[in-house]
Amino acid sequence: MSAFTMAASAVGVKVTTTAKRASAKRATAKASSSAFSARKASLNGVSLAAFAAPSVAASKSSQIRALRSAVFAAAKADRSKADDPDAGKGQRVMIIGGDGYCGWATALHLSNRGYEVCIVDNLCRRGMDDSLGFNSLTPIRGIHERVRKWKEVSGKDIELFIGDVCDYEFLSATFKKFEPTAAVHFGEQRSAPYSMMDRTKAVFTQTNNVMGNINLMYAIKEFAPDCHLIKLGTMGEYGTPNIDIEEGYLTVEHNGRTDTLPYPKQGNSFYHLSKCHDSTNMIFCTKAWQMRTTDLNQGVVYGVATEETMMDPALINRLDYDAVFGTALNRFCIQAAVGHPMTVYGKGGQTRGFLDIRDTVRCIQIACDNPADKGEMRIYNQFTEQFSVNELAALITEAGKKIGLDPQVINVPNPRTEMEEHYYNAKNSKLQDLGLEPHLMSDALMDSLLKIIIEYKDRVDKSLILPGVNWTESASVGQQLEKAEKVKA
Repeated sequence: MSAFTMAASAVGVKVTTTAKRASAKRATAKASSSAFSARKASLNGVSLAAFAAPSVAASKSSQIRALRSAVFAAAKADRSKADDPDAGKGQRVMIIGGDGYCGWATALHLSNRGYEVCIVDNLCRRGMDDSLGFNSLTPIRGIHERVRKWKEVSGKDIELFIGDVCDYEFLSATFKKFEPTAAVHFGEQRSAPYSMMDRTKAVFTQTNNVMGNINLMYAIKEFAPDCHLIKLGTMGEYGTPNIDIEEGYLTVEHNGRTDTLPYPKQGNSFYHLSKCHDSTNMIFCTKAWQMRTTDLNQGVVYGVATEETMMDPALINRLDYDAVFGTALNRFCIQAAVGHPMTVYGKGGQTRGFLDIRDTVRCIQIACDNPADKGEMRIYNQFTEQFSVNELAALITEAGKKIGLDPQVINVPNPRTEMEEHYYNAKNSKLQDLGLEPHLMSDALMDSLLKIIIEYKDRVDKSLILPGVNWTESASVGQQLEKAEKVKA
């Protein structure tokens, strides 16, 4: 508790205006970025000099290993500073969608490091579970109880605004009240299968996501023009092209001319397409209104535990395992824990980027601390490793056997319209260059995830772990009901 007492005193300085807050934030971020660049240049200089000097006895590979060690040591030192209880002093961060999986963990992570945090959420994700008959494997408390418990455990306040970002009057009032220096936007419908269930959910996904993001950009323009927009995108925007996936932009030579353009988008669901629309709108508004924007194209997130969510049972994060909101990794772990074969869709060669929830929250912190310049839209690919579906199943099989499980695998018809075997090589260096020290999907991590799942396996509804939404059968609600009646007959 002494650490929390120190943290509470560390954030005692109040900044009275948005301009002062933004100025302090930019100065801190600029100093941090300059220090990192200087260190990196220094390390590069040492390595080049060593390679050029004929008297150096060490091999080039030894020099490379030494350089890597120095870079990782520097990144570790940066990580230590990022974990200081006053690391975020002076920054006011609005977490839109802060009651959700990534948003809740991020809100606690930043609050614990001295950022002043507010959560904006309309709680519709909980309503979706209720309407579909789903539940989180882990029992999650109501948002008001969560925030009260965080105050009790940490001594820190998180402001709470319950409302919809699609309601511009509500959003405007929230901006004027909180005066954010950064707005982190998690507040979108985030499930591809949900968006493909029927016409109504497809329209809701596009309307909620695209219009909400436009409202947010107008709120920044009108009430907090120095506010840094940090938007959660998805690696799914890129699709599965037969070329390397760059971080947001691609330099193209065509008919003797060269330009750097946004990387082509190939969304594979109405959800992914909503994210593509977001990105295009953000590029336009960033240029037109001289906004500061960062788009984080995130891979598949896994894990439940962060330092903060495990501080009290009332703070635990959600774990979705159903066929609509649950990831393949979560479903496989649940299936292995309850003795059901892991259901691999199709050939299982579908490959995606993955990252630990602890890296998600750290990436958001890095983005907050390194704001884009006015008129600049930065794009980072936010993942740490790549796996195919078959590789995930193999990892879970190996980890499960170590704790007494006997996971099996079956291949089932793929309900999605997607390539089941493809080239996939995505770049992801920018966040690591800024100090991200990844948590990789090791055996120990997989063991801990499986053990958490086993602890709560009595809450598993086995009817939810089978393949669900079929892309080709998406239709209007009326047609869906007619089809259901025919099946009954």
